[in-house]
Amino acid sequence: MDTEPRSNFLRTQIQSDLDAGVVERIVTRFPPEPNGFLHIGHAKSITVNFGLAEQYGGACNLRFDDTNPEKESQVFIDAIQADVKWLGYQWSGNVRFASNYFEQFYDWALHLIDEGKAYVCDLSAEEAREYRGSLTKPGKNSPYRDREISENRALFTAMKAGEFEDGSRVLRAKIDMASPNMNLRDPTLYRIRRVAHHQTGDDWVIYPTYDFAHGQEDAIEGISHSICTLEFEDHKPLYDWFIDNLPVPSRPRQYEFARLNVNYTVTSKRKLKLLVDSGVVSGWDDPRMPTIAGMRRRGYTPTALRHFCEEVGTSRSDGVVDVAMLESAVRNDLNATAPRAMAVLNPLALELTNLEKPELLLVPNHPGDETKGKREVALGREIWIDREDFRQEANKKFKRLVLGKRVRLRGGYVIEAERCDTDDEGQVTKVYASIVPQTLGEDPDDGVKAKGVIHWVDAATGCRAEIRSYDRLFNVEDPSRADRMDDVINPSSLVVSEAVLERALESAAPEMRFQFEREGYFVADRYDHAREKPVFNKVIGLRDTWTGND
Repeated sequence: MDTEPRSNFLRTQIQSDLDAGVVERIVTRFPPEPNGFLHIGHAKSITVNFGLAEQYGGACNLRFDDTNPEKESQVFIDAIQADVKWLGYQWSGNVRFASNYFEQFYDWALHLIDEGKAYVCDLSAEEAREYRGSLTKPGKNSPYRDREISENRALFTAMKAGEFEDGSRVLRAKIDMASPNMNLRDPTLYRIRRVAHHQTGDDWVIYPTYDFAHGQEDAIEGISHSICTLEFEDHKPLYDWFIDNLPVPSRPRQYEFARLNVNYTVTSKRKLKLLVDSGVVSGWDDPRMPTIAGMRRRGYTPTALRHFCEEVGTSRSDGVVDVAMLESAVRNDLNATAPRAMAVLNPLALELTNLEKPELLLVPNHPGDETKGKREVALGREIWIDREDFRQEANKKFKRLVLGKRVRLRGGYVIEAERCDTDDEGQVTKVYASIVPQTLGEDPDDGVKAKGVIHWVDAATGCRAEIRSYDRLFNVEDPSRADRMDDVINPSSLVVSEAVLERALESAAPEMRFQFEREGYFVADRYDHAREKPVFNKVIGLRDTWTGND
């Protein structure tokens, strides 16, 4: 599933910068905050930043913007690194952290104070909001804005030394409280937080804000193109103000693209965390979650995700992509790569009345790829078929097994149903059928052809497995607009059942994907699958059941 890189404004800009000699080498970065698992939107950002570096022979840094330790953890850091690697990318050099540069940020904050461009403000959070104004009303200067440079330096040094209570003071840039851009109304640079940091421990009691740290991180690392999503466009003047007013070693430039929005999905970290904390899902990597870890556990492939991200394109226009496009990419990739196997999800016993002894049949692992070889499948007198594949009576449209009619067993003989047993309620409990002789790979000599092909599993050698059938988590196109998440949860997003599988699937390695003939694509669960207790997750059906499209 190779996809040629599509022309877009970022590639055009980079090529122009290279041709004009504005930059000699492309250096990008992927800068997640380690406060949650990455989601489908981050997958897009990863493919953009790493993909551009890859295309132009440059480098892409992985850097954690860890300026808010209250919400961050090593668990998220480890998961993010695993996600990037799983998608097939490798960052340049060591993993980087904003916290690597805390000393430099502090020195640069002092530089702004000494230049008369930053001051310590004692307004409470509520007072600061009032002074900030609104989109239609300009802000007003803090009463502490005109403190002497020496006083600001002494107060800021005391903030670092831990002499003040949390939240009692902040350091602010002195820009323009009347600016129509709210981000330029004397933004906060540092706040007091007595919280242990996952990288620096208790070394700091003041932490820089994201806005103050981000551009300077880019400058320290020599980033040539700082690429982010459109919600940061209004922050760009502030990004440039810091670059202009600090003695940074290089000048990165920020470019924005539209974030990836997908219907039937939420990507708000707050709402994803709510799903986890409320127990709606089993965790951040629940296969119904739009996180990269969740999609991986569901059985989606990195190839399909990268293909999808390239196919949706990169632009500056916001829009919503149909999740069916992602599902189609997964389906197309698995159709070409997943070996076939047989699994009966709704078992009904069938006895082959004229089979004298068990046989071993050779069945292709992939009907469209001979290089994947063949496998041996046992066929005994007792087999399982799917309950939906048998009717005592049916019209001509039913192309499966009917009393007195014929079907072919996948990879095996043509059989003809003779009779069936039923219970007191009329439910069929067992079917009896005979093999039509000389039909292994051949049509019957009498000219009466089979009406269809059904899958099956040998009863003596088949193994029992837990099947987790996953579907879309939400049953509305825009779940983010719902007042309560519980109101839009798809009640059929997870159905757990037991099935009978080919014996070979018992020893499948975790994360191995298969097409269960006529059922869909399934993956051995990344964590729970074991030989003594096989567990398979449904990745996706053979066709789109939400719209009826293939």
